[in-house]
Amino acid sequence: MKISKDNSFQHAAEALIKRILPDRNEQFTVVIAHTDRETEDFFEIFPKGKKVVLKGNTPVAIASALHWYLKYVCNCHISWNSDQLDLPDLLPTDFHPIAQRTEFDIRAYLNYCTFSYSMPWWDWERWEREIDWMALHGINMPLAITGLEAVWQNTLRRLGMDDNSIRNFLVGPTYFAWQWMDNLEGWMGPLSQDWIDRHLVLGQKIIERERELGMKAILKGFSGYVPTALAKFYPDAKVYKTDWISTFETAQIDPLDPLFREIAEIFVEEQYKLFGTDHYYSVDPFHESQPPIKTEGYLEQAGKAIFSAINDIDPEAVLVIQTWSLRQGLLRAVPKDRTLMMALTGTNWKKHESYWGRPWVVGMMHNFGGRNYMGGNMTHFLSHALHLKRLPAAQNVQGLGIFPEAIEHNPIIYQAATEIAWHQDVQDPPTWTKQYAKSRYGSLPEAAARAWEILLATVYQQKKVKIISMESPICARPALFMPSVSMNGDMVRDYPLIDLWTAWNEMRNAANELGEKATFQYDVVDVARQCLVDLSLLLHQKINIAYKNKDLNALRRAGRQFIELMEDLDDLLATREEFLLGKWLNDARKWGNYEEEQNRYEQAARTLITVWGPVTPNALFFDYSNRQWSGLIKGFYVPRWRMFIDYLLEQPADENKRYHERKLRKSYGRPANNANAFFDALSSWEKSWTEGHETYPAVAAGHSLEIAERLYAKWWPVMQGESKQIVPPTLQAEYVEEIAQQSDEPENFGL
Repeated sequence: MKISKDNSFQHAAEALIKRILPDRNEQFTVVIAHTDRETEDFFEIFPKGKKVVLKGNTPVAIASALHWYLKYVCNCHISWNSDQLDLPDLLPTDFHPIAQRTEFDIRAYLNYCTFSYSMPWWDWERWEREIDWMALHGINMPLAITGLEAVWQNTLRRLGMDDNSIRNFLVGPTYFAWQWMDNLEGWMGPLSQDWIDRHLVLGQKIIERERELGMKAILKGFSGYVPTALAKFYPDAKVYKTDWISTFETAQIDPLDPLFREIAEIFVEEQYKLFGTDHYYSVDPFHESQPPIKTEGYLEQAGKAIFSAINDIDPEAVLVIQTWSLRQGLLRAVPKDRTLMMALTGTNWKKHESYWGRPWVVGMMHNFGGRNYMGGNMTHFLSHALHLKRLPAAQNVQGLGIFPEAIEHNPIIYQAATEIAWHQDVQDPPTWTKQYAKSRYGSLPEAAARAWEILLATVYQQKKVKIISMESPICARPALFMPSVSMNGDMVRDYPLIDLWTAWNEMRNAANELGEKATFQYDVVDVARQCLVDLSLLLHQKINIAYKNKDLNALRRAGRQFIELMEDLDDLLATREEFLLGKWLNDARKWGNYEEEQNRYEQAARTLITVWGPVTPNALFFDYSNRQWSGLIKGFYVPRWRMFIDYLLEQPADENKRYHERKLRKSYGRPANNANAFFDALSSWEKSWTEGHETYPAVAAGHSLEIAERLYAKWWPVMQGESKQIVPPTLQAEYVEEIAQQSDEPENFGL
């Protein structure tokens, strides 16, 4: 018997409700309906007897209706960072009917980097939860690259490469993002056949579920990236070697070479065999690299060759193109309606003339590398996409998207950036935030409301609308002066540091009423974490001042206090699973079938969040994915700072023989691996840590609110005292000129 699309959609929507609310699912009635305009998504919510009717045109619309009902009728909340689903036995039916539609046909999700910074160790259970999260938040076009290793293996086999060469070409599990963005090969490999086989099955389950819910998956296209070893198999082909950021050697085949079309056809065919297609192909020619010929004529020919090769296999193909490193010439020969431009930050559209009238998605890119901070511009996220959708100058906005490099943080930002798709008017940030907080906790005591008013006026009302970092010296390679922890990060705070402590205090006042809520506990830990790392900026300056004054006693005291803050922060973060290094490492090891394989996966997990790439004199990536995690602080960051403070204490009084950072070799303002003998030894120690196997707790321990209360009592007087004495500059004056001269930093550099 043939099952209609409506019937399959209804079954998928009902199954989702049962996963989310297994004890309440029978109180809902699902109705799949349609509008005159096929692409316009809508939902309606209304009571019917003792049941709640969720009506919409797709399972994603139904899931969005469920999410809306839970938030605005039931004051409930679902997020990465705990749920609040305290519902009565009988669901509320005393509400006026609700009807919402969206102007955004496309609601896209995921950055290549997300698969490496957040998702490399996910199993089906975690993916199932994430796909439901997508549907609840209205996502209908996710990037889908899990299992792509099998496509490459099959493609390269057909091209005559042996399995050993193929496995050495494939990277380790935490680096697929950059392999699929054409930036590197082989790093942290080789990859086992078991990994390839199991992730093919996982990737197929992911895409199958996404399609059941009515989503269209963005698959990978082919734009010329090939193994460097391919040149040995095809010596007459125009395969040219290039490098990524002077570190990783890669290869590209010229799109005008006949072999290019052959490889593209094989790749798309093999991908179709394994994953089917929704006709959307992610293609980013020469991503963060250079074409062999830079003339506009060549670029137009190359773009035509790339499109026609894919189009010959799939005549409905649409090229999905990031606007990160965009070249107009590549697009000239590609029909406008066969492209979809992904503006990752949603802010460079004027520079590219609204992408020359092509359909585009207004993006939000909120996080680099998985760095921890509370922050974002709520006014921007609650208005930007709607504003551009209705702005004639923006021309052809077809959707919105969220493209963070890492997730599972700042739940308020991601709810705002997705929910705005279902609003017809720009939302007032205070009103919207108050309802958010009420649903997150189930009720909103006055103290909690005041806390969120402060959060909205400080960390969530920041002037910067692109990517912020708000890094901490805690996570930095130790130095006296540090403009940033990572190569594209910053230490900037655009709010008075002491104001955020008032929010923490208000959270304390609300604890009697909300203390049992897991959502509240997470928020308390996150607010406390941000307050403590803000304080670290001031305590770090005390180390700097004491060293400059040659006051050894003051330097010892400042060093002890700074490290004590780090250790206390580690204890606080140990109470929440979201901040555990041990869980990250355990999840990595679970994919290994024997000890050697488990060790390799653990090394890949450790390397990504610390040294990132090869430990060479010109290394740039170290600490890019710095994280304020329990275990990582005590196990990696504290030892580094202890070594550095001991090093400072050993310095002679003679100015000509003392340690001075102006004399050091730098990497984006930070001491390079070979900055001097100390940093040469330190970088060797960092590398050895990535090869270690000491264990860290993988299960949260301790009571969040009790530890937060103790730390507030301990560190609030310190904050009061230090904030009166030292005002942290955004960048130390001595470094401003030096950093400005580092012109080799890409304008939009993201890893």
